[in-house]
Amino acid sequence: MLEKIPHAVGAALSGLKAGLDKTAYRTTFATVPESLGLTSLAFTDGTAMPARVSADGAGASPPLAWTGLPPGTARVVLLCEDAGSPTPSPLVHLIAWNLDPGAALAEGAASQPGSGLDLGKNSFLKPGWLPPDPPTGHGPHAYLFQVYALDRALELPERPGRGALLEAMAGRVLAKGCLVGTYERP
Repeated sequence: MLEKIPHAVGAALSGLKAGLDKTAYRTTFATVPESLGLTSLAFTDGTAMPARVSADGAGASPPLAWTGLPPGTARVVLLCEDAGSPTPSPLVHLIAWNLDPGAALAEGAASQPGSGLDLGKNSFLKPGWLPPDPPTGHGPHAYLFQVYALDRALELPERPGRGALLEAMAGRVLAKGCLVGTYERP
């Protein structure tokens, strides 16, 4: 959808970015111990994500696996925010909550409801993975895939948004980890 924005408009907006300092990782959970590992078979930390996980490809959610969960971990939460979006706050690309600590996500697992996962609303108010779709010419976007170890399962409405998720997580987070993938359109 945003690929249709003219390159000149994307370039003009290139200095406007939500910023890393507005992500949940750096605000709400800034003091939580950073001891979890989060990896993907599709990309490594700080590198470009393949087009297949974006709006330019199939749009499948990337495969994700976490390690280093502390004792007492009952559930895991995944949150992905786009710190490079030309918006006041980062765009939410994924909320997956009450995940089994011993599990991992296969490619495409969080792409749509009906997968058996508890999926919250992304910034387009739809459940599941919102594929990266940055404006042409806007420059690289940093997508922060955040994993949180929780001491208990969360009780949330069927499709929570970011605010409800963060509120429910307050005081329940044992540890966190982050994986950054980038994506841009030339």
